[in-house]
Amino acid sequence: MAKSTVIARTAAPLRQQVVRLVREDILEGKLVPGQRLVESTLCDAYGVSRTVIREALRQLESEHLIEVVPNLGPIVAVLTEKEIRSIYVVRAALEGLVSKLFAENADATQAKNLVKLRDRLDREYRKGDIESRELIKADFYRQLTEGGGNEILAESLRSMHARIAMFRRFAFVDEARIEPSIAELETIIDAAAIARNGEAAWAACEHHILLAGELAIEEYVKRNKDILPDG
Repeated sequence: MAKSTVIARTAAPLRQQVVRLVREDILEGKLVPGQRLVESTLCDAYGVSRTVIREALRQLESEHLIEVVPNLGPIVAVLTEKEIRSIYVVRAALEGLVSKLFAENADATQAKNLVKLRDRLDREYRKGDIESRELIKADFYRQLTEGGGNEILAESLRSMHARIAMFRRFAFVDEARIEPSIAELETIIDAAAIARNGEAAWAACEHHILLAGELAIEEYVKRNKDILPDG
C-alpha cells in the first residue's frame, strides 16, 4: 500500500482528489496489479470517509484501472498480454480514423495549430520531462479529435486513453522511445495537417500506436512477470 497521503481540503471534490492520487499510485507502480484495495486502509491513507473511497473506486473501475473480484473486492487490474494487444489493436483503429478525419475535415486554423504543435516537440517532448510529455501528447490528441469533428469518436478515444494510461506512461519514461515517438508524431502531423492526406495520416497513426503497443506489452510483462496469469 502507498504511504499515507492525507488529503488537504480544497475546492476540488474529495472524490476527484482521491481518484487522482490512487490513479497516480497505480501509474507509478506504487499499487501493483492484483493488489487488494482495502477500504479501511485507503480511508486511513487519504484521511477521507468510506463513502468517498467507494465513489472513487467506482470511477477507477469505470476507467478499467481496478476491477472488483467476487469474494475479494477491488484490486488493481491485471491484464494478460493478449488483452493488452487487443486493446492496442482497437486503439490503433480509433486513432487512425481520427487522423484521417482531421485530414479531411479540419479547417485552416486547426491545421495551422497542429503544425505549431509539431514545432513544440523538441522543447516539450525531446527535452521535456514526464509531465511535459504527457501534456503535449494530450494537446496533440485534443487538437486531432477537435479537427476530426466527430464527437462520438472523440468520446470513445477519451475512454480508451483512460484505459491505457499506465501504458502511455511507459513511453514517456523510456528514453530510447523518445526519438522514434517524435518522428512518428511528426509524420502524422505532416500527413494530416500539411499534406491533408487521410490515408497516409491513418497509416502513420496506426504504425505509431502498434509500436507503442509492443512497448506496452514488453514493459508491463517485465514489471509484473511474477503476478501475471498465463495467456
